[in-house]
Amino acid sequence: MDIFDRLAKSKFRSKFKLGTKEIAYIKDKGIDKIHSHACDFIRTRIAPADIPNDGKQTPMRGHPVFIAQHATATCCRGCIEKWHKIPKKIELSDNQQKYLVSIIMEWIKHQYP
Repeated sequence: MDIFDRLAKSKFRSKFKLGTKEIAYIKDKGIDKIHSHACDFIRTRIAPADIPNDGKQTPMRGHPVFIAQHATATCCRGCIEKWHKIPKKIELSDNQQKYLVSIIMEWIKHQYP
């Protein structure tokens, strides 16, 4: 089963949507800048092997990528392990980071009109 099919069946994950503020932010910054932000957030907040505040490092609002991370279960290492089968306590490889960013961006593109 596709990850998006599985996420759609989760009551928690499926409740996340981009609002007018986030859509306006994407329009203002452009999708390439949003992709760059997603890469930065994954690299700095998610990729390290040891994250002292794991489970609390991704805000629930304030940026389209944050909302997408919760919608796609890429918000913390616990969710990533459960949903994407990438173990905790290892530094994420470049390919693993690219995979997570691709999931985030795919979700954003489906939300963005």
